[in-house]
Amino acid sequence: FKDTAVWRSLWTTLMFAFVCVTAEMALGIALALSLEGSVRGMAFFRTLFILPMMIAPIAVGLIWRYLFDAQFGLLNAILGVFGAAPVGWLAQEHTAFIAIVIADIWQWTPFVFIMMIAALANVDGAVLEAARIDGANWWQSTFRVKLPMVMHVIIITLLMRLIDAFRVLEVIYILTFGGPGDSTEILSLHIYKTAFVSQRLGSAAAISVLLLVVVAGLSWFALRLSNPLKDEERT
Repeated sequence: FKDTAVWRSLWTTLMFAFVCVTAEMALGIALALSLEGSVRGMAFFRTLFILPMMIAPIAVGLIWRYLFDAQFGLLNAILGVFGAAPVGWLAQEHTAFIAIVIADIWQWTPFVFIMMIAALANVDGAVLEAARIDGANWWQSTFRVKLPMVMHVIIITLLMRLIDAFRVLEVIYILTFGGPGDSTEILSLHIYKTAFVSQRLGSAAAISVLLLVVVAGLSWFALRLSNPLKDEERT
């Protein structure tokens, strides 16, 4: 653990997890609140939103690698229409990090959406009706009634996404392989490269213990938080 590359990859992992999970939670909750009603066509939009989650991570990496390609990518083609110069999305440190964040948000926001749609569907309508009678507007009903009632689900979803964010490998492997330099090398990819590229299996095993401790701690916390939900179901 004296290797500074380990701590750089851990810092990159923390930044990646924080940015991705924050954006995914915000977007997922916003989409769920927008599409929770029984309006015509909502079933189609709900199905459309969950499609990215069903795609294999390697395929997601390939899709976004094409979109971010400096020569033939769709994003640079769009920029060209407006007369802008092409951008080396995967060749620069800050844009490469943005690229892996966008890919993760696109794939896993649907997970938050599904969890929140299910949670909001179980909110007691009588409580919402009482809030309306008391004069609560949409903003007050949402942020003072609905979301507090599903807070346990929000926290558990947050922790589940954090756990997954720490274990991401395939998409980053395909998109950047941790580059340029080690700017997008998260801990799981660093373990892979240490074991199979550098052939330092002992070091990779030691770093894996660090990742295991972090993931196990988050998992334990999620299980502890799920106990109140089980108690509510029994009552």
